[in-house]
Amino acid sequence: MLKIGEKIPAITLPDQNGNTVDLTDIKGQKTLIFFYSKDNTSGCTKQATAYSELCGEFAKKGVRVIGISKDSVASHKKFEQAKGLKVTLLSDTEKEAITAFDVWHEKKLYGKVSMGVVRTTYLIDENGKIIFANDKVKAASDAETMIGVV
Repeated sequence: MLKIGEKIPAITLPDQNGNTVDLTDIKGQKTLIFFYSKDNTSGCTKQATAYSELCGEFAKKGVRVIGISKDSVASHKKFEQAKGLKVTLLSDTEKEAITAFDVWHEKKLYGKVSMGVVRTTYLIDENGKIIFANDKVKAASDAETMIGVV
C-alpha cells in the first residue's frame, strides 16, 4: 500500500466508456480512488452502489470518485448499466495501477491461497499526494466512512 504523503503514480487507464483518464490529471480537485476485486460480485457491488448513492455528497465536498479493478471496459459498462452506477470505473486489465498502488497481494479465502486485489481506498489531495489510505476496507460501509473523512 502506498503511504500518506506519497505522490500517486502517473498512469492512464480507460473508463467504462472507453475514454482515457490520466490519474495525475486530477490537480486542483481531491480524488478518492477505491480498488476492488471484480464487477458484479456481492461486496464490490455494495461498495460501488454506495459510492454512487453518495456521489452528490462527494461532489459537494469537491471530491471526484473513481473505482479501479482489473475488469475490462465492457465489463465495467455492463456493471454501470446493470447497477445504475454514477462513479467513474477504470479498467486495469494489465494491473498497472493495481501494481503501482501496491494493492495486488496474496489473499486467503476459505483456506485457499491466491493472488488478488486487496480492497483499498485512497484519498488524494489537489496536488496528487495521498492524504488518506486504508487497506482494511469493509465494502458495505466504505463510502459512508469516506464521506466522513473528506
